Amino acid sequence: MAVTIDELLPTAKDLRTKIALTEAEEAAKAVRQRTEADAEKKALLANLSKPSGVADEERMKRAAVIIKRAVDNGLIEVEVGRFPNEICTDRGRAINQQEPGWENTLTGLPLELFQFWKQYLQPRGYKLKFQIVDFPGGMPGEIGITLSWG
Repeated sequence: MAVTIDELLPTAKDLRTKIALTEAEEAAKAVRQRTEADAEKKALLANLSKPSGVADEERMKRAAVIIKRAVDNGLIEVEVGRFPNEICTDRGRAINQQEPGWENTLTGLPLELFQFWKQYLQPRGYKLKFQIVDFPGGMPGEIGITLSWG
């Protein structure tokens, strides 16, 4: 049985159509992923912007575990968290510039952590540092919180 050229080789138009469909599927997948990531970020911002509901006693227990683990590993500091710059009232500008009063730009959970440190850990000699940890597109991105004792 002889094979025809139509069975062996698709037309150029058929190939262009197939490529266009594949590109459209990939574009739709990218849009879905971006939409999901945006929704996750929005939920994270909502969670970080409101009070955590964690009591100081529980927060102290958590801090003790984190500090002990770091000390056991020979560390003198540990990053205790990161948050999007959108949580700050100025999107992290004052933190980036290390301006006096930068802590007044904190809201939500980062503010709670700062207040907890100020009340309980600072008097015991611990230091807390907030700093921009990445610069996507040259602009301040996430803010890291580092606790140190060395």
